Amino acid sequence: MNGFGARAARHIGFQVGVVLLALFVGTALLSLVWTPYAVDALQMRSKLLPASAEHLLGTDHLGRDVLSRIMVGARTSLAVGLIAVGLGMSVGVALGAWAAARGGWVDEMLSRASDLVFAFPAVLIAILITSVLGASAGNAILAIAIFNVPVFARVTRGAALAMWSRDFVRAAVALGRAPVGITLRHVLPNIASVLIVQATIQFAVAILAEAGLSYLGLGAQPPTPSWGGMLRDAQTYIFQAPELAIWPGLAIAMAVLGLNMLGDGLRDLLDPRLRLLRVG
Repeated sequence: MNGFGARAARHIGFQVGVVLLALFVGTALLSLVWTPYAVDALQMRSKLLPASAEHLLGTDHLGRDVLSRIMVGARTSLAVGLIAVGLGMSVGVALGAWAAARGGWVDEMLSRASDLVFAFPAVLIAILITSVLGASAGNAILAIAIFNVPVFARVTRGAALAMWSRDFVRAAVALGRAPVGITLRHVLPNIASVLIVQATIQFAVAILAEAGLSYLGLGAQPPTPSWGGMLRDAQTYIFQAPELAIWPGLAIAMAVLGLNMLGDGLRDLLDPRLRLLRVG
């Protein structure tokens, strides 16, 4: 652990990612207990105000405080990302580990099902699901989680197959241990770092997907603030008040950038083949 901390202290990208992620999560958590104004407080006399001491990021077309809505939008993105990635990871890891342990028709079936899902763009799948089930944050989470399942299944399968060829796993097989026990005791702990890095990357993808669905009106529904919904509302006033699009767009960019830099940093720090090349 001390070695990891020393390497992390020298990895600038990892540190930047941690700072941006901490800002993102901290803003979301702070919005649970405090925002400058109520996010649904309409003040038509104060609409489209520029940034000022009273409203640090100005107000939108309905007089609502933009900073307050950015803060709650961070909470929406964080919740969607955590739940969607958590669900997709849980199912995908289980399927990938099962396929690697069983092989044969199970492995072949998982591979073909993954190919089928990957044949369609993620956003198209999400639009299809939310169009059929209805526009809501819950259905957006379901759509994003479904796309994450084959991603984690493939990553888990590939990493687990490499573990099953290792001598210590072969020794466990020779001792007569059950595949489930070998998977839980030997395989999954040794591929945990790969899954953590993939989860970080998929978290960033989930934030982008949620913003895209909300922009199309298929994600979180008003009055719940979301960064994608704020971008949709801002397009009408893009020339009159361009900052309405700048702030949520910047929030999305910073959150995704932070998660990607964190994921790249974790990959460099946890993969022994990259430590000397990129951290050293």
